[in-house]
Formats: sequence, C-alpha cells, structure tokens
Amino acid sequence: MDLKSLERQNIINTYNRQPETTLLLQRGEGVYVWDENNKRYLDFVCGLAVNNLGHCHPQIVSAICEQAQQLMHTSNLYYTEPQIRLAERLVKHSCADKVFFCNSGAEANEAAIKLARKYGKQKKGEAFEIITASRSFHGRTLATVTATGQPKYHKGFEPMVPGFRYAEYNNLQSFADQICDKTCAILVEPVQGEGGVYPATAEFLQGLRRLCDEHNLLLIFDEVQCGMGRTGKLFAYEHYGVEPDVFTLAKALGGGLPIGAMCAKGEAAETLVPGEHASTFGGNPVVCAAANAVMDILLADGFLARVSHLGEYFKQKLAEISSPQIVTVRGLGLMVGLEINGDGAEVVRLCQEQGLLVNCIGGKTLRFLPPLIATEADFNTAVTILQNALTALD
Repeated sequence: MDLKSLERQNIINTYNRQPETTLLLQRGEGVYVWDENNKRYLDFVCGLAVNNLGHCHPQIVSAICEQAQQLMHTSNLYYTEPQIRLAERLVKHSCADKVFFCNSGAEANEAAIKLARKYGKQKKGEAFEIITASRSFHGRTLATVTATGQPKYHKGFEPMVPGFRYAEYNNLQSFADQICDKTCAILVEPVQGEGGVYPATAEFLQGLRRLCDEHNLLLIFDEVQCGMGRTGKLFAYEHYGVEPDVFTLAKALGGGLPIGAMCAKGEAAETLVPGEHASTFGGNPVVCAAANAVMDILLADGFLARVSHLGEYFKQKLAEISSPQIVTVRGLGLMVGLEINGDGAEVVRLCQEQGLLVNCIGGKTLRFLPPLIATEADFNTAVTILQNALTALD
C-alpha cells in the first residue's frame, strides 16, 4: 500500500488533503522542498510561517544536533541552560519582563487567557471576559477556538467557552462598545493571518492601548504568525509604537521544532504563581537550542532590514501583475495577501504544477509566507509563475 493510502487508513481525517494534488514531501533545503518524484518546489508556505529561515538551516540543524547529544529532556522540575538563555534574550529584545514556555501557539494563547482571567479576578472584582476581533484566529483548543472570531470554527463544538465578546477589527469604537465591568482583557493579532492577512492600523492599536489603560484591562497581542521577523521587525508590535501587556509567540520561534511562548510585562508577569500553570515539554532543551539559533540569525546586523526591503519589493512585483482577477495586495513585511475574484484553490493548484507552493484562505485570498532568506530572484520566479496561473483563469 502506498504512503498516501496508509495515511487515509491510519490518520484521523482532520486535514483537507486532496490525494490527487497533495504532495508527499521528502526533503527541504533553503527555500525549496522536493516531493517523492524529486520535483523541486519554491516554498512560499514555509510550514505556515514556521520555517521562516527556510528548510534545514545549517545553524539551526547544528544547534539541534549538538543539544540532542547532550540533554534532550528534563521536565521543568529542573533548570536547563538553553531555556534560561532563550528567556533572557526574548526579554532583552522585547517589552516583556518574563516568559512562559509551552509547545504551540494555541497553548501560548491558552496561557494568556488563563493569565488574563486571574488578573481580572485579582484587579477587577471577578472580571473574566476577553474581547477579541472578527476574522481572528487564536487556536484550536476549546478556549482558543472560542476566542477565534470566526463562527465556522465554532460549528459542531457548542456550547463554546463562556467569557468572550467579539468586535470589529480595526474599528476602535466597536471594541469600546463591548467593554463592561466584566472585561479583563483585549486580545488581537497585530496582523491577522488566517483571517485574510489584514494588518492593524496604528490608530487602532494605539487606541486599544488607551482603552486598556483607562479601564485597567490587559492588552494581549497574538504574534504566533506575525512575530519572529515575519513583518521586518522582531515583533510586529514594534511597527505601531504600542507595547502590549502580554504577547504570544510560536511557529517560527523554533525554526521548525514545536515551541510556544507567552511573554508578559509588569503586573501581568507576576500574576501566575507555582501550581497554576505548567507544561511538561515547555522550554525543552532541544527546542530552546533551536530557538536560540533562530535568534542568532534574526538579530544579525541587517537581517530584519533586508526582510523589510524584500517585503516592499514583493508587494510591488505583485501589484505589477496584469490580471483582472486581482482585487488588492495587502500585508506587512513578508506576510502578504493577494485577494482575487477568481478560484483561489485553482490558482494554488496551477502554481503547484509550475513548482510554487502557496496557500489560499477563505477561497479568495492567496497567502504568501515566503522564507525570510529568499532573494529577489526567488520573488521574481514566484511572480512569473503566479502571473501564468492567473492568466490561465482569465
């Protein structure tokens, strides 16, 4: 039996894989992956923003191998140097004072939700509600999927977790209208990813900061997808002149290995105490070694400035494509969305045939999450393939 048939027989069907088009990937290097037939693809999906530094980056691989030969796991009953070093660096290069480590973005957001509820009980007389945004995406656990402002993700799992209200993204008055005496926090993505690649406006995030200050609320930013250099800054909030009380990371932090982090400052950083939250694998030595290697690369002189340049270059090239299918180009740094009025899934298929991997969300928005190490030549190749695919739809 072939591997794809074995997959259908043995793995619970939670992913919309289409056997006739879904690839069986065998290896990756830099900006490319190869399938079982040794066909090469330019990867502009990057494991959904996990492989920000491409596939099998030698510095990351070296760090993983070296740590795996020394110490692979201890639990958090004991100290380990990679975890402590990583926390120190995240604090040094952000607004955070302390960090909690876990294994994924959903877990990082779960930790933030628990922290916010504890804060509300301590500071606001049993306040527990969190306001989130329309089109948001915060994870697949019961709490984080409830926080997600897209009803399609709620269907079949009702009743949802109580304590969440929804407001319109980039509409400050909509959020203000939802605040009540039960509100403890506001949770938003600085750039919405799964919702269609919508960057926040500076006025919106700065306004949320004022609202939180006025009402003694925690401001929480979900940077699971938009953090770790993706937007041309180490953290997306740096674009906006706003510091959150809590922000969450995952995806690209581990360079391909699973890790999440909840970063908090001030009183928020002191809210949770021993026994109230934990993670057996959180801050594992091997994944923290990988994350430290990621930090080395991202913090190298000129790296993030280059990402900003490439983001502008790519958006300019996309805007130059001649096709009646194109509605708009939007994004920040190398987190880019191209909205079309045609069949997005068909464009994905046509691009794949020509050796380019892209992602479609909502049926109409092509989401590009290219490696931050890509070159202008790689973007030129991608745009040529995309032009061909869109022409085929015209």
